[in-house]
Amino acid sequence: MVPVHPPFPRPTLWKSAAPSPPVGTTTFAAQSTLPKLPVLSLLPTLERLERTLVPIAHTRVELAEAQRKIDAFASGIGPELQRRLEVYSQDKPHWLEEWWDDGAYLSYRDSVMINVSYYYGFSDPPNVQSIMGPHAVRYRAASLTRAAMLYRRSLKRGQVPPEGINHSPFCMDTYRWMFDCARVPGTEGLDWSVSHAKAGDTSGDGHVIVLRNGHFWRVDVAQNGRILSTAELEAQIEQIISASKTKLPAVGALTVANRDLWASDYVHLRTLSPSNAALLDAIHSAAFLLCLDPATPGDFLTTSRFLWHGAPKGLRDRWADKPVQLIVFDSGRAGLMGEHSVMDGTPTLALTDAICSALADPAFDHGTPSASPPSSAAPVELKWTLDSTLEQSIARAEKDAAALVASQAMSVIQTGYGKRAVKAARVSPDAWAQLLVQLAYARLLRKRGWKRPGGTYESATTRRYLKGRTEVVRVVTSESDAFVRAMMAEDGAEEASVQNKRTLLEKAAKMHVENAQAAGRGEGVDRHLLGLRKVLKDGESIPEIFDDPLVKRASHWVLSTSALFSKHLREYGWGEVVPDGFGIAYITGFDGPYAHYMQFTITSRAEMPNEEFAAEISRAADDLYSLYFQGEVPKSRL
Repeated sequence: MVPVHPPFPRPTLWKSAAPSPPVGTTTFAAQSTLPKLPVLSLLPTLERLERTLVPIAHTRVELAEAQRKIDAFASGIGPELQRRLEVYSQDKPHWLEEWWDDGAYLSYRDSVMINVSYYYGFSDPPNVQSIMGPHAVRYRAASLTRAAMLYRRSLKRGQVPPEGINHSPFCMDTYRWMFDCARVPGTEGLDWSVSHAKAGDTSGDGHVIVLRNGHFWRVDVAQNGRILSTAELEAQIEQIISASKTKLPAVGALTVANRDLWASDYVHLRTLSPSNAALLDAIHSAAFLLCLDPATPGDFLTTSRFLWHGAPKGLRDRWADKPVQLIVFDSGRAGLMGEHSVMDGTPTLALTDAICSALADPAFDHGTPSASPPSSAAPVELKWTLDSTLEQSIARAEKDAAALVASQAMSVIQTGYGKRAVKAARVSPDAWAQLLVQLAYARLLRKRGWKRPGGTYESATTRRYLKGRTEVVRVVTSESDAFVRAMMAEDGAEEASVQNKRTLLEKAAKMHVENAQAAGRGEGVDRHLLGLRKVLKDGESIPEIFDDPLVKRASHWVLSTSALFSKHLREYGWGEVVPDGFGIAYITGFDGPYAHYMQFTITSRAEMPNEEFAAEISRAADDLYSLYFQGEVPKSRL
């Protein structure tokens, strides 16, 4: 009989229970001066919404009906909802925070793997030839662990350089959710995160949990302010690998199950024995997880997939609820898997850049082994107590995870040119990338005989505001549509001239940059509309605007896109956000003598034409290049 457990309630003040960042330090110096996210004026938002509907509409009648509902909202209940939202926002540091945490992430009940998690692959270190041998995993894991612990200590001391753009500082609040914490599954339909960080702690002491073949090991990486040397960590990792050859039940697979199933199993796991509760607390309080994955992925695409979801039957070496999991394969390749709920990708990208830059420096301090290491310097294996119910749950979770992995397709494109060429054309690299994706998608739709089923989402950070996270850049515009039509010559007229196509591209790119900058200022459409809907009272009718087919289609994100850049970033991606869509993670910043390219990782359900779309992206990239440069297009890298 399956045990029936009482609800495991979410603490009311779960987020404020985490220690506040040390305001006044270098890292958090600007926190007290950051403005609050504004509540936008109603009419400008509705005007922006109306403009974004024009290129999404299938017919003039459909567009006119949506415009009628927008006008009715503006002259009807809209102003009252606006007033309520303004009142709601007055006593909150960030009016959107709770709604976004819960609505976008913590109420999500499908697997966080594929659907929420993201991954980075790290570039190889400069001494790659000397370490990519039998001992590659040991050295790479030890050096990454030491570098990450040094970064963590600097963060606790407020010594990490703050982020910002154009002299505008960014909020650093979410950095407190990077280490010493974990997502917890809730039995009442809402998860939360728990932090074990201690207020005022600047010692950098702490432990990591190391996973190998289903074994869980605790390694005390720092004691009394001294972070273990790379050599000391290598010795511990060697012990762990040697003692973890047998494969244990994949308890970690439970974390990638449906969240309601995991919540029930979590309570059962925790209450079955005190040692299980202690082990769960050790995982939650770990600085991060170190996953020693016994796979040896060779090519770029396989490495991407293994970072994204683990090797086949490799889920015993993941714990998807941790915000930072460093992954090291037996080949020496390495990367990171991130949990997205209360922290976006920019903090973990900063971590990636910092630790990889540190290890690329020949002067990196690998530490000196202690002459008399403490007794706690040996790794300690932490063992689960399982019963038949949990064993069945693990088997089910592995089966479901394998099916989910099999349901996903992925392609990677690396163009033969990069940022240098795009800038020579005097076009924003981000706008260039977005426009070539729009062209590729329009060609795919035409080949398939499909009407445009939705819009394109690009993430823009709103961290210039206190506790800011993201706003949507609605990429599809009338200007982008005009450029795409000219490239495809769909209107039956003579094909547009090269100069006309350039003019349309540059006009579309200029509009994209303006929209992206506006979204960064919080001047978007989607978060404001969400707030207006959230202040509706129980029993009030849903305004027509929210149920209009065109309005809903415009925010059905068939293309979910985002760009990040670090010179140490190799693989990068996440999953699609709707069943009939694609996830597109792209990198435009490579501009060195040996790395001059743009990269697109395309994910989707297996039934979607993933490879066909990837081929169209490659073709569109070549076509945009040919608009500006004569001669043969440089060959793609993959």
